[in-house]
Amino acid sequence: MFYDPTEHRIRSFVTRAGRLSEAQGRAIETLGPRFCIPYQKAELDVAAAFGRTAPTVFEIGFGMGETSAKISALMPEKNFIGVEVHTPGVGSLLKLTDAMGLQNQRIIQHDAFEVLTHMIAPNSLAGVHVFFPDPWHKARHNKRRLIQSPLVALLASRIAPGGYLHCATDWEDYAVQMLEVLGAEPALENTAAGYAPRPDYRPVTKFENRGLKLGHGVWDLVFTKK
Repeated sequence: MFYDPTEHRIRSFVTRAGRLSEAQGRAIETLGPRFCIPYQKAELDVAAAFGRTAPTVFEIGFGMGETSAKISALMPEKNFIGVEVHTPGVGSLLKLTDAMGLQNQRIIQHDAFEVLTHMIAPNSLAGVHVFFPDPWHKARHNKRRLIQSPLVALLASRIAPGGYLHCATDWEDYAVQMLEVLGAEPALENTAAGYAPRPDYRPVTKFENRGLKLGHGVWDLVFTKK
């Protein structure tokens, strides 16, 4: 994460101008009112947003949403809130949500740090997913990485006791940093001796599968709230 003097806050992303397809734009227009939750500086009534009370999982940066949709379909008994800043990704997940008939997926298009700070109640989340965040692989850009102590402390405060934080990356040096930062958070406990086996609920993406065939590594970290 890095300081943005124009916003007077820590930012963990750079907004990129992605091409919004006609189908994505149509999904945002027609499905957005149903599945998107506007950002507000007020605590979210999760039960009202989903029309039910259920364990809620929060995902930061869902990209184009393929993994999010698959996990939501796999666990219909849970609520899923996905946060993404890039509009094409929002449109893509909305399309998938509609095509797959998902009733348990909601989207907030905003900075995750602010959403967590203002909209998510302490000790309320059953889990948090952070899959393949931008590695900012150049050393001078490492400070922009998402998984750093301030965010991890905030996440830990929002996860209910017994809930979990699941991170995954395909950059080894980022995995090392994640393990160090998560291990230093006193409210969290590692479920493994180091890196965890990939949980069954996290599907292997096409990109990840290609990398694995080429011998590239993927590291999962699963910590629980004490």
